[in-house]
Amino acid sequence: MKKGLTYSNVLLIPKKTTLISRSQAEIKTKFTKNLELNIPLVSSNMASITESKMAIAMAREGGLGIIHQFGTIEEQVNEVRKVKRRTSYIIEKPICVNKELTIKEAVELMNQLDITSLLVVEDGQLIGIFTSRDYLFEEDWNKPISLLMTQKEKLVTAELGISLEDAKRLLHKYRIEKLPLMKEGKLAGLITTKDIKRLDHWPNACRDSKGRLMVGAAIGVKDTIERARELVNAEVDVLVLDVAHAHSDLVIQRLKELKSEFSVDIMAGNIATSEAAKDLIEAGADGLKIGIGPSPVCSTRIISGAGVPQLTAIMDVVKVAKEYDVPVTADGGMKLPGDIAKAIAAGASSIYSGTLFAGTDEAPGMIILRDGRRYKKYMGSASYESNHLRHEKQNGKVKKRLDVYVEGVSSLVDYKGPVTEVIRKLSKGLQSGISYCGAKNILEMQKNAEFIEITSAGWEESNTRGIKLGE
Repeated sequence: MKKGLTYSNVLLIPKKTTLISRSQAEIKTKFTKNLELNIPLVSSNMASITESKMAIAMAREGGLGIIHQFGTIEEQVNEVRKVKRRTSYIIEKPICVNKELTIKEAVELMNQLDITSLLVVEDGQLIGIFTSRDYLFEEDWNKPISLLMTQKEKLVTAELGISLEDAKRLLHKYRIEKLPLMKEGKLAGLITTKDIKRLDHWPNACRDSKGRLMVGAAIGVKDTIERARELVNAEVDVLVLDVAHAHSDLVIQRLKELKSEFSVDIMAGNIATSEAAKDLIEAGADGLKIGIGPSPVCSTRIISGAGVPQLTAIMDVVKVAKEYDVPVTADGGMKLPGDIAKAIAAGASSIYSGTLFAGTDEAPGMIILRDGRRYKKYMGSASYESNHLRHEKQNGKVKKRLDVYVEGVSSLVDYKGPVTEVIRKLSKGLQSGISYCGAKNILEMQKNAEFIEITSAGWEESNTRGIKLGE
């Protein structure tokens, strides 16, 4: 019988390093064949983890967020669009409205899309711009925006193709925040001071060729093509075909359909064996997601009795994925920064987690106060609560159901504050792991890495002991 190992069963053997500081370790990597990340951290597509706020924060720090699929297609597409519009040098398709729109309708639209201005057009021609400043202190929100907007005659515009430096000079010269771009007399884009400042503020951000933040989105096997088409039209950067047991004829069929229909990269999972890796890669997968039941909010192994301990699963899948040059991501089971180092050393190109990013400001949900401590809710995607909320969203308020099959749980996790602090701590832990492997980057780490299996006493020795200050 084969032995299965997970993170707490092993340690990395320290080797001589040439690095003066761990901060010199390079952690750029690949998520899929064509999608590169500046840090190998990806937030999972769970309803209590990744919506636009989390995806924006992850991409700004160099990682990636995968928008969950537990809502309508329109809701998921809107979350993707919020990320893509958040930061870019040029907004190619700025939101345009007609002059008859009321202030109330305009404000609702801006709040929905998380933007601060609307370009007003008539017969395809720019006639003005309506911003949040225009309705300040206005009492009658039923007025048309044409009465308050800045008219075209007062607008400063530029030709499409203007350089970033020239755009900065214009914005500074006229003390304006929005610069509409024209081509042959027609509106062709928009540059904003806020977007330019964001470009400078997050130099390590993960961006597409147009300077926009990268974002992924998950899809299942039910409305696969329809949902994928809308997400691709919203210019999502990668799709994750996410199924609990992805080594199936149906997933392979859906994967082939997606690859024949769209040119976007497809990450497929979850799997835990080399046989599954081979079948999905040959069906067209550009990346593989590894993990059957390692998450603390997943009870698949307990309910079904099936799974493979995560470290062994990574090693088995990587053996095949390497032959095809397909990156893999390790999904779940990581509780500590050192677990990330072990997953990467075992061959994963990136890690995919809900647990590590749960409880942060950017995770959906309210802060819950209990016994003087702050928490946030963390729900497994296959938990009863997640299933029930999903059913309520689709069918309106319904009674609690007893016929829901679950392979997950819901729990409260400690409130952690901004996710940026969590990301930086995890990144430093990985850089330290690279240094201990005598490497300078992830590829060298994987080449140099040597594991040692440890006993339970060895793991106990590894942990901190004593009473922590403040407890």
